[in-house]
Amino acid sequence: MCMLCYSVHTNLKSEGTMFYIYEVASTYIIGKPNANGIAKPDHRQTYKTMAAAKAALTRISKVEPDYDPTRYAIAEAVYFHKNIEKQVEKSSYMDSSKKWMEPVNTPYYCSPSSETYWSM
Repeated sequence: MCMLCYSVHTNLKSEGTMFYIYEVASTYIIGKPNANGIAKPDHRQTYKTMAAAKAALTRISKVEPDYDPTRYAIAEAVYFHKNIEKQVEKSSYMDSSKKWMEPVNTPYYCSPSSETYWSM
């Protein structure tokens, strides 16, 4: 796979960074492919190095049936959260008139819009 097949966003000044593979259209963080070869969103999946993220993207490209090289990209974690990750409008579980914006990769149980959040 050539270097031009996917985009890479990074901040080279920081040390000890993590990298994500994310879906460009939705900005969901992508996990490892399942048994059917489909890569599903998984907010916990991180890579210690750029090389590890590129290797994982290569593995996804080999097993995903309808792989499109423009569908996924790699970004450094801090850059991703500050500049790339989309926000969605949520409303409160307790009071639907209260609305706020939160990142698309917020786990359901960590969102104030869920009953689980309020029952902890």
